[in-house]
Amino acid sequence: MFWKFDLHSSSHIDTLLEREDVTLKELMDEEDVLQECKAQNRKLIEFLLKSECLEDLVSFIIEEPPQDMDEKIRYKYPNISCELLTSDVSQINDRLGEEESLLLKLYSFLLNESPLNPLLASFFSKVLSILISRKPEQIVDFLKRKHDFVDLIIKHIGTSAIMDLLLRLLTCIEPPQPRQEVLNWLNEERIIQRLVEIVHPSQDEDRHSNASQSLCEIIRLSRDQMLQVQNSSEPDPLLASLEKQEIIEQLLSNIFHKEKNESAIVSAIQILLTLLETRRQTFEGHIEVCPPGMSNSTYSVNKSVLEAIKTRLSSFHELLLEPPKKSVMKTTWGVLDPPVGNTRLNVIRLISSLLQTNTSSVNQELIELNSIGVILDMFFKYTWNNFLHTQVEICIALILASPLESTDNGTITDQDSTGDNLLLKHLFLKCQLIERILEAWEMNEKKQAEGGRRHGYMGHLTRIANCIVHSTDKGPNSTLVQQLIKELPEDVRERWETFCTSSLGETNKRNTVDLVTTCHIHSSSDDEIDFKETGFSQDSSLQQAFSDYQMQQMTSNFIDQFGFNDEKFADQDDIG
Repeated sequence: MFWKFDLHSSSHIDTLLEREDVTLKELMDEEDVLQECKAQNRKLIEFLLKSECLEDLVSFIIEEPPQDMDEKIRYKYPNISCELLTSDVSQINDRLGEEESLLLKLYSFLLNESPLNPLLASFFSKVLSILISRKPEQIVDFLKRKHDFVDLIIKHIGTSAIMDLLLRLLTCIEPPQPRQEVLNWLNEERIIQRLVEIVHPSQDEDRHSNASQSLCEIIRLSRDQMLQVQNSSEPDPLLASLEKQEIIEQLLSNIFHKEKNESAIVSAIQILLTLLETRRQTFEGHIEVCPPGMSNSTYSVNKSVLEAIKTRLSSFHELLLEPPKKSVMKTTWGVLDPPVGNTRLNVIRLISSLLQTNTSSVNQELIELNSIGVILDMFFKYTWNNFLHTQVEICIALILASPLESTDNGTITDQDSTGDNLLLKHLFLKCQLIERILEAWEMNEKKQAEGGRRHGYMGHLTRIANCIVHSTDKGPNSTLVQQLIKELPEDVRERWETFCTSSLGETNKRNTVDLVTTCHIHSSSDDEIDFKETGFSQDSSLQQAFSDYQMQQMTSNFIDQFGFNDEKFADQDDIG
């Protein structure tokens, strides 16, 4: 067998290294240079550790390559240099982390004017990140001595790689005490206040977005760390700073400037939504299931955050009525003037998150402003915007399922003098939810009978109607819901009862059969199904089973899975 003999040919790199005049570029031109470096090729490592070689590798990363080079190979050497320096070879990490001149050379990249070259910035960030991870004490000490480090991070925060570097400082240092020292240092440098200052109409969109994302990640990282180290005597100073009422007030003051800037508004709302999160994300797009209003949340919402938002609810409400100016949007089904827009969609997401906290003073403010009525109007006006429909559905489900409200001091109280849910009364009486459902359903049936297209919100309307039926029978506010329906005008009540047993019941039966058989895919507007062929009788138990199934999705998984993260599916500039 040939493997009994040492027929392994030596690497061409070894051959090159035998030459005294071999250059760094010649080695970098070899296809297997990275493989040999990671395999700890002794001769290659010794060559790379030469002072002049390490300086050249760093120079490739921080200096703009010549403009006259072919674009295909222009970043070849910077890329390979980055890969060599981040190949996690201990000798290279030691030299880079301990040799001041090399660190100063690397650091000099931050001294460039904005905007930084994004590709070179990613190389720089990657190299410094691995040094922070492998040589935390030396690198943090070096950065602390550079008094302009935080200034430069803020200056270049519009470059995503620099934002990543900031977050690396918080995630790459694992020992509790060194990590706490970094947090204290960044807090002393007022990193939170300075990031909040960036979310302002005077700044550009990249800086808005990255500052907002940095603050959101700081919140989540801090909370996760607090869960892991529950016995820690020191609170997280960055989270404590961000949760101060004056900081949130400053953030809101920034965005409610004379100029309505959508980028700044949306970025600020993202921060507020993160502060209002009460559960940890288990995986992307999903949150641990916890019924709305229940107290067994993973995180608690700071009361100062709620108080700061409450004082500005009228400003958010005004955005629903008069959002930032947007161009008329022409679509295949008509003209939107104005379109929903990202601002209003995010304001509604904020309202749904506030409803999740079920705070008495916030609910009272929403009632006085009639914010629920406004978003219900938008639900029916924008027939085809399912992002909007989803959020409005969540708001209604939360109101229907909300238990006793919590006051600003955290105690549980009756909702009003009779123990009734004021927001639920508002939904039925002022917003006329039942009447709106009946009117929209009848309008859709008439349109379809004339050969028109089924309205885009009908699936959501079916779920909302089922949610009301479920709340009447089994919900935490069933007595009040029954009373509110009983007090409807007689003709409306009769129409509702007929609707529940006829139109809604038939829709549920069709959907139930489709769900169980998986033989057909029908929407609620499809033709009638021959139940004999499917093998299912038109039994009320099937209808009830589907209604219960649908309600379970609405009040738990549905709210958790789609309540906070559906912006990931939406084009920021194209939400109609």
